[in-house]
Amino acid sequence: MAEHVEQPVGEEAPTARLRALCVIPALDEQGKVGRLLERFPPDAVEQVVVDDGSSDGTAAEARAAGAHVISHDRRRGVGAAIRTGIDHALELGFDIVVVMGGDDQDDPAEIAVLLAPIERGEADFVQGSRRLEGRRTVDMPLFRLVTTKAYSVLFRLLTGFRSTDATNGFRAFSTDVVRDKRIRLHQTWLDTYELEPYLLFQAIRYGWRVREAPGTKSYHRDLGYSKMLPGRDWWRLLRPIIRALSLGGRNRRHAARNGKEVGARVPDAVQILFGGTPQGPDTKSRKQPHAK
Repeated sequence: MAEHVEQPVGEEAPTARLRALCVIPALDEQGKVGRLLERFPPDAVEQVVVDDGSSDGTAAEARAAGAHVISHDRRRGVGAAIRTGIDHALELGFDIVVVMGGDDQDDPAEIAVLLAPIERGEADFVQGSRRLEGRRTVDMPLFRLVTTKAYSVLFRLLTGFRSTDATNGFRAFSTDVVRDKRIRLHQTWLDTYELEPYLLFQAIRYGWRVREAPGTKSYHRDLGYSKMLPGRDWWRLLRPIIRALSLGGRNRRHAARNGKEVGARVPDAVQILFGGTPQGPDTKSRKQPHAK
C-alpha cells in the first residue's frame, strides 16, 4: 500500500511545470532561421523547425543550430507546416505550443511573456501583439503597417474580440485547444495562410480564454520581410472567418426551422449581415486547462 504523506499546513503541493514546444515553420529561410535559433535563451523551450520543402539550406542551418528538424518532401504551405509541428507536439505529450516564424522577426526572449498567462491558468490562447504597450516594431514597412491594422479592425468587427494584431503569427496556446474536436485543423484548405486566422477565430468562437500579450516584431528589409502576395494571400487570411460565419448563419437558420439551437454566439451585426437574427447575452463556458 502506498504511504500517504500529509502536506504541511500552509504549504502548497509543488506543481509540475507545463512543457512547451516552439514550432517554427520555415520556407527558404537560410540566413535567418539559424540566427533566430541562436537567439533562444539557454533555458528556453524546446524547438522544432518544420522545413516546408525549402530549396536552400534552411534545414541544414537549423540542424547546425541545434534544432530538431522535420522536413516536408515538397512545399505544402505554412498552415501545413504549423499543423505538422502541432501534431509533433501532441505526439510527444507537450502541454503548450508556441508558434514563431522562421524569418527571425520575433524575439525568442519574449516567449515567456506569452507562456505566463497559460502557465498561471488565466488563458488558453495568447496572441502576440506588436501594438500593445505602444508600437513594438522595428523597420515596419508602411504597407504592412496599414494592412495589419485594417485587418485587425475587420477581425474585431466580425468576431467581437478586441484584437489589436490578429495577423501576428507569434502566439502560444494550450494543446487542449487543438484537441477540441470542433476545431478541425486537418482540412486541406487550411494548408496555406488560412490556418492561423482559423485557429484564432475558432478558439474565440468556442469559448476558449483568448487574450493578447505584447511582442516585438523586427523587419529585415535587406533580406525580404514577407512571402505573402497582396490580394491572394490577404484573402486567405479573411477566408476562414467569412466561411465560418457564413456556414454558421446557414446552420442556425436550418436549426431554427427545426426548433433546435446550435452554434456559438457571434456579434449581432454579423448575424444580421449573414441573414441571421441577433442572439441574447453571451453564455459561452470557458474551458479550464487539464490539471497536471
